[in-house]
Amino acid sequence: MGAAFRGEYSHSIDAKGRLIIPAKFRDLLGDQFVVTRGFDGCLFVFAQAGWDEFEAKLQALPMDSPDVRTLTRFFLAGATDAELDKQGRILLPQSLLKHARIEKDAVIAGVGNRVEIWNKDDWDKASTFEDINEIAAKMSQFGLRI
Repeated sequence: MGAAFRGEYSHSIDAKGRLIIPAKFRDLLGDQFVVTRGFDGCLFVFAQAGWDEFEAKLQALPMDSPDVRTLTRFFLAGATDAELDKQGRILLPQSLLKHARIEKDAVIAGVGNRVEIWNKDDWDKASTFEDINEIAAKMSQFGLRI
C-alpha cells in the first residue's frame, strides 16, 4: 500500500462549487482522481490507482445479487473524474454536493486509503467518538488488536 491519507482540514465551498484540496492530499491524489458518494452522507475521494482497485473489486462481485447491483450503482453512477485547477481546487457536481449536504463549510479528512469530504455539521456529529471504546473492543473480530 502507498502513502496513507491522514489529517483533518476545514475549507469552504465557493459559489461555483469549488473546494480547496489540502496540499498534503493533492500530492497523494495526483493529477486525476475520483470523487463519489460515500457512506454516512459524505463523499469518498480516491487516487486513481486506489479507485481502479476498488472498482475492480466491485465489478468482480456477482451481478445476480440485487445488493451488489445497488452498491455498484451507488458508487459508480455517482462517481466523477476530478482534477485540480491552478489554485488546488476541485469542482464538485451538484449531485455530489447534494448527497453530502454541503452548502458552505466542509471538512476534508484523510482516512487511510481515501479522503472523505463532509458537511461540517455532519462531521462534527460523526466525529464525536463517544463510543470509540466499544467500537475498538469489537475490532478484534477483524484481527485488529490495539
